[in-house]
Amino acid sequence: MLQRATLTRWALLRSFNFNTRGFAKQKAPRGPASSLHRPARDLKKPKSLEDLVKPIPVVTPSQSNELADFDGVDALNKDAVSLILAEFSKRPTIRELAEENGISAKLFMKAFLSFRQHCMKIEYLDPALKVTLSDILNHNHSVDSLFVFFLGHAWKVYPHLESLEDLKLISDLTQPHNWYPEARTIQRKIVFHAGPTNSGKTYAALERFKTAETGVYCGPLRLLANEVFMKMNAAGLPCDLVTGEERCFAVDNMNPANHLSSTVEMLSTAMPVEVAVIDEIQMLRDDQRGWAWTRALLGVAAQEVHVCGEKAAIEVVKRLLDPIGEHVEVFEYERRSPLSISTHGLADLRRLEDGDCIVCFSRKAIFNITKQLERLSINCAVIYGDLPPGAKLAQAAKFNDPEDPVNVLVATDAIGMGLNLNIKRVIFNSLVKPPRNQLIPTFAALQIAGRAGRYGTAYADGKVMTMRNEDMGLLKNILSQPVPDIDKVGIAPTFEQIETFAYHLPQASFVNLLDIFTSVCSISDEFFICSVQQIRDLAELIDSIPLPLKDRYTFCLVPIKPDRKVVASAFVKMVRRFSTGQPISFDWFCSVLNWPLAPAEKVADLMHLEQVYDIVDAYLWLSLRMMDAFPDEELVRGMERDLDELIQDGVDRLLANHGDISSGK
Repeated sequence: MLQRATLTRWALLRSFNFNTRGFAKQKAPRGPASSLHRPARDLKKPKSLEDLVKPIPVVTPSQSNELADFDGVDALNKDAVSLILAEFSKRPTIRELAEENGISAKLFMKAFLSFRQHCMKIEYLDPALKVTLSDILNHNHSVDSLFVFFLGHAWKVYPHLESLEDLKLISDLTQPHNWYPEARTIQRKIVFHAGPTNSGKTYAALERFKTAETGVYCGPLRLLANEVFMKMNAAGLPCDLVTGEERCFAVDNMNPANHLSSTVEMLSTAMPVEVAVIDEIQMLRDDQRGWAWTRALLGVAAQEVHVCGEKAAIEVVKRLLDPIGEHVEVFEYERRSPLSISTHGLADLRRLEDGDCIVCFSRKAIFNITKQLERLSINCAVIYGDLPPGAKLAQAAKFNDPEDPVNVLVATDAIGMGLNLNIKRVIFNSLVKPPRNQLIPTFAALQIAGRAGRYGTAYADGKVMTMRNEDMGLLKNILSQPVPDIDKVGIAPTFEQIETFAYHLPQASFVNLLDIFTSVCSISDEFFICSVQQIRDLAELIDSIPLPLKDRYTFCLVPIKPDRKVVASAFVKMVRRFSTGQPISFDWFCSVLNWPLAPAEKVADLMHLEQVYDIVDAYLWLSLRMMDAFPDEELVRGMERDLDELIQDGVDRLLANHGDISSGK
């Protein structure tokens, strides 16, 4: 029996290489943290891996492992074992071996405390570990021989340690060019149309789009995608539409058109086309959605790729495409109509003129202004981000119509792109943006200011100013600053990467998977990881609901704001019903939303309608990805139209009959 035990012990010990080669940790290159892609936002510093991994309890055997039959194994006592373990934990060699196997000093102590608790249950110890402790105690063997058992225990408590190299390989995001095999089979022609707002750069790209046999347009907003869809079909060029929430066909779904207008996230990188247009390419720097532009630029399978946007993106686009040998041809455009900075602020709302647009950065500020305008008998339209597309277009139409009594617009920076507006003067109500109250960056100020003066309209000569005289100097300073070149672009992991990651960490929740992936992933200097905070917030909402990983991932991509109570509550109810195998039917959905809804009489009512609209949008988004579970797309789409009209009516009511708007009455 002694011979068998000794052979078993040595077989275990010899299976590990203590010269560190077998445990060496390869250090993957990591780019510096990004901080400049969105100057107005401070990104949270990712937590270290040690703070993210959660220990898994080691189950104690129900029966003891007696070694009474093994000669030469003396009885152990807890004091002696405790002394051995104390010496083990202090050994520099042990710390070095642990570090080489991905166990940092912080994680070492956590793993060691668990290992110590395990060893102190002497009667339940594995025979080989018992023999090793006996040899250390009675035969002066080195405490280093415990490392193999410590490492095995650490792997049980922290499973990621055993597959750390695999995890780092999976989360290597340094070569995103290789993610798109279809695009890499084409020697693409890249054309950059660079210029400010109202310079005709997108028009030039779309003219080439029209002449192509096949083409795809990728825009930043549903409104822009829809506008291109409408214009192409009106010009006699059959064009389909794909957004996250909608599919429209020039003919029908059995006869797809050769041209497609889509939001950038909906681009299929497996679809070969002759010409692709990627609009607002400077959105590469956006910390939320930048990954979609990076993906489109690197992955669209087009013979010609026409990108449109700010000059600040030229150099980074060249750097991104240089490794794959693609040359970037640049055409620069100048603004087609003049834009000047006023010598003074507006100072008094009574000085407003037809065609003026007051830009605010909150809904509260918008309705405070409209309340003052109502007292002066000045009719206005309002546009802000939470308004549905139909309501935004309706308000824009009122403002643009010279026959309509509405002649002033009060809006947020939502007017920066996606709407055709005949603005004469842009008037900044403020130059700081909540909630952080930071100055708007130059590129954002130029985007907004550039909406003044539209070529070919009565207001071709644009002017920009502030509401307060004392802010004019600051505005001039902001607009005079050169827009720095974009130095980093957004990137995000694919589902396949997350899925493979989950295989190695079967006990980790989806929230934990996201955190760990962000912590260990490798990126090169040109990239930053886009924020996954919204995805993570949704994941936390549904963390306790049992779902397959693919379905959980899909739900967490729904474009809604989880910090809104009405939205979050309805979202969780939909996911919980889905998890039980029941369809999210129209009747059930109506009961959750308390449909039909009453018209809005005050701002709080309008905000509620807007949140309900978000949930309706979420249903439509999900119905295009989970058709069996969300079967009533057409009925819900009718609900969306009714809700859009309710919101438009609510805006008109509030503008026509101002109660105490700011307090929500």
